This record gives sequence, C-alpha cells and structure tokens, in this order.
Amino acid sequence: MTDWKLQKHRTFPGVPGPVLIVVMDGIGCGASNDGNAVWLARTPTLDRLAETSLTTQLKAHGMAVGLPSDDDMGNSEVGHNAFGAGRIFDQGAKRVNQAIESGEIFQGDEWKKLVRRVEESGEPMHFIGLLSDGNVHSNIHHLFAMLRRCDEEGVRKARVHILLDGRDVSETSALEYVDALEEVLHEIDAKEGRDYRIASGGGRMYMTMDRYNADWSMVERGWSHHVRGEGRGFSSAREAIETIRKENPGMIDQDLLGFVIVDAQGNPVGPIRDGASVVLFNFRGDRAIELTRAFTEPNLTEFDRGPIPDVEFAGMMEYDGDLKLPRHYLVQPPEIDRTMGEYLARNRIPQFACSETQKFGHVTYFWNGNRTGMFDPAYEEYFEVPSDRVPFEQRPWMKAAEITDATIAALKRDGLRHARINYANGDMVGHTGHRDAAVIAVEAVDLCLARLIPIIEKLDGSLIVTADHGNCDEMFELDKKTGAFSKDAEGRLRKKTSHTLNPVPCYVYVPGNTTLRLDEGLREPGIANIAATAFQLLGYERPEGYEPSILRGSQR
Repeated sequence: MTDWKLQKHRTFPGVPGPVLIVVMDGIGCGASNDGNAVWLARTPTLDRLAETSLTTQLKAHGMAVGLPSDDDMGNSEVGHNAFGAGRIFDQGAKRVNQAIESGEIFQGDEWKKLVRRVEESGEPMHFIGLLSDGNVHSNIHHLFAMLRRCDEEGVRKARVHILLDGRDVSETSALEYVDALEEVLHEIDAKEGRDYRIASGGGRMYMTMDRYNADWSMVERGWSHHVRGEGRGFSSAREAIETIRKENPGMIDQDLLGFVIVDAQGNPVGPIRDGASVVLFNFRGDRAIELTRAFTEPNLTEFDRGPIPDVEFAGMMEYDGDLKLPRHYLVQPPEIDRTMGEYLARNRIPQFACSETQKFGHVTYFWNGNRTGMFDPAYEEYFEVPSDRVPFEQRPWMKAAEITDATIAALKRDGLRHARINYANGDMVGHTGHRDAAVIAVEAVDLCLARLIPIIEKLDGSLIVTADHGNCDEMFELDKKTGAFSKDAEGRLRKKTSHTLNPVPCYVYVPGNTTLRLDEGLREPGIANIAATAFQLLGYERPEGYEPSILRGSQR
C-alpha cells in the first residue's frame, strides 16, 4: 500500500511562497546560427535568469523520457509524463516495439477479434494512422508488421488510410513513406487471393488528427474521406500528392488536402462498411481520441456522421485511461502511478495548472499520468485558455498573455503552493516552419516571464523555467555530412518542422537564497528530475523511486 505522506526535507525547509514550474514548450538549446529562433530572439528575461539563477541543461529526448533510443526525439506527451511522474516509464513506441517483437500484440484477444470479424464478413481490415517513422504518434514499421501478420493469418483484403506527416519528419517527405508502404502492399497483393491497397489520405493538420476538441471539422473531413469514401479521386496516393503539391505551391505534407483512391470506374476502393475491422495504429493519445469517439460514441454531436458503420474498432493503445477510450486496444499502455499531482493532492497542498487549449491536456492529463480529471478538487484548480483557430504563424504570441494573467491571479491567492503552466508558442509555431514567426513566439514567452518574476519575488516563492523538448531551436534542416543548412532543388532552405534532439534549458530561480547549488554529481539529468526539484523547493523529500533533485542537498 502506498505511503502518500510527504516527508520534510532534511536540509532545505522550502521557500515560503509558491513554487512555479514554467514549461516553454518546444524551446531547446540549439546552435548559435540563423536557423535557431531561440538564439535569434531578443530574450532579456531569459538572459537575466541565466545570470541570476541556477542554470543548466536537461535531456528531454530518447531514453531520458522512456523512448527506445537516444535517436528518438522527445515530444510533449512523454515529456509531461516525465515532469509529472518524476520517473521514466517505457513509452508508446517502445511499448509497441516490445509487443510486436514478442508477438504479444497478435496473441491477444483484441487482435483475434479483428481478424475473426473480417473472416466472417469478407470486408477488409482497415488501418488508419500517421504514415511516418517519427516515433511520436506512430511508426510505419508497426503498420508493416500488422499488414504482414494479416497476410500470414489469411486476411484477404486490407485498406490503409494514410495521414501525411511533415511535422515529426521532414516537411515534404511523404512520398518516401508512401513508396515504402506501396512496396509492402505490392508484395502481399501479388499473392493469389490478396487485395491490399491504400484507400484515402491527407495531411495530419488538415484531417482526422485534431486534439483537445480544438477543431472537429478536421475529424469530419477525415470521416468523409476514410469512412464514406467521399473526396477528390485519384488512381494512386503518389498521383494525389504530386497533383495537390503542383496545384498548391509551398504546401507542406501536414497541410496536404485530402484524397480518395478510386478504381477505373471512379468508385472509391476502400470505404468503411458494416462488418469491417478498423485499427487506429497511432499509439499516442491526444490526436487519436476524437476519431476514436467518432467510431465508438453512439450519440456524438460534434458533427453529422451519417450512417455509422458497424465495425470492430481497436486503437493501438488506450488513449484515455479514465474515459476508457477506446474500450478495445492492442497494446497495454504504461501504468504511471504516484504522480506529483496526486502526492500534492493527498497531502492537501494547493496546486494550479494552466495552459491554452493546445497544451492544456499536457499540464493536466499527461502530467497526471494519462489521467483525466482531478485527484481532489478541493486542492486543485485547472484553468484552460481557449486557443485561437488561426494558423499559429499568423499569431505567434498565441495565448501567452492570457495564461500569464490567469497565473498571476492564482499566485496571488492565499495558500497556493504549486503552479505549473505551459506556453505552447515555441512548439506550435515551430511546427509551422516559419522562422521569423518562431522568433516572435520566443520573444512573447520571454515577455511573459518578465511579468512572472516580480510576483515570485514579492511572494518569496521560486521559479523553475524549462522545456519539454526542442523545436524552434532548429528551423532549417541540416545536411548530416557537412553540417550546413540543407537546400532543395531550387536552392531554398529546407524548413524543419519536427522536434529536435537538443537538450532543454533549466533555470531555477530562488530569490534571496544563497545556499542552494546545482548537484554537479548528477550525470546527464533529464526533465524527470524536475518533480523532485520542485518537491525540494516546497520543503519535501522526493517520493520513493523518483529521480533526484538537480539541487545539492536533496536525497540521493
């Protein structure tokens, strides 16, 4: 049985005021060059923090956040899991890799039900998901493994509905992944009695992969293309992508318009009908929940689905543990327990969490170990600022000012001991590939930090400023051989829209304190160390099993 009692810290009594954690989403520590929006930005507040606070860098990718290797970029979800849990759990891609390698995924009842359904009905097995190896939402090799398993088990028909990335991978790399998929499909389709094809597709930011109920019209577009087979018809995915790119110069993969693959008579080759099985092969939850609801929720009101096909639906993983979405999934998610938020609630320590819609789930759901709702509403306050529905590069300041307003108001209330907030600017604008807008995004965050510091000083609190991963610190692709910026055939710099492998900054500001020091004995600390650091500043020892504080004097 868990002992929830937090023990007083042995060497540090805690600051009198609140401990505020600020996550500057997507703001990493990159090279000092013209592709680094952080370096280009005017950041007097961060410059001041570098001089007046305990300053270091933290790992925020790869094994430091539970991913398979240090070649895997971090992301906001695993990053906020690590922040809130204070420990490192095997995450999405790693869990699925293990399940495929061991055969666990194919031995489970859910996979067997999917296969049995299409055997009985004669309808195809449908796969929907992000087609890349970005390892953030999905991995194309997981799809390949399932397609080959379908063939081995005698599944005669399969259809793949592809969502093009250009966000976690290079912005115009879609055809590389389409060609690889077509090769696998052709290999299977060449066998007698097999019919395996791509059925529909489009950019991930145009259709299907909305999150946090920000824009259900994206899901509606995906539903029309994937399920109804309605949309502009092409004979192949390659033809569709090349045509749409030609008609829309500069359009990158994540924004690519939708398409449907049709036969010689112009009929869609893969609408989803009664009797089919459907696998949503994304393993990350935030951008999978809404499509899951569209397939499984009888009384959904967000858009008119028309006739809802009777299908066997399964997600790659469970996307929301509290809401039990979906009911059926192929791989068990990491069980993240004893989070920072739960310890604080059980010890009756008031806490506040705030962000705008785009990252609100990160400081609540992901921070709390993939758990919806509060542990104890008497000691928790969550505040969501609605995001604007405009391209992020057009308003790179986003809702940083409103988040700051709400946070200052919360900090001034008597009794608040911990607050955590996320400024989404660096990540969301970084994903657009617009460097100059990303510079403004960083400056907007810096300006808001300047408003928070005097409040922390006045309240005798402390401030931890860090990030969950890099993004806008590398706005252009680099040539791996030369290290120079990569250019396309026309000589233009290739935009980089994905996260980076760079470490992230960490500033621990404790006004008036001269005794705390960074613990130089820690080798390569990561963002999972932030929870214990916050507990120390609150005056508590880290819970059992937590990664240690980055400050000297903490329990080791």
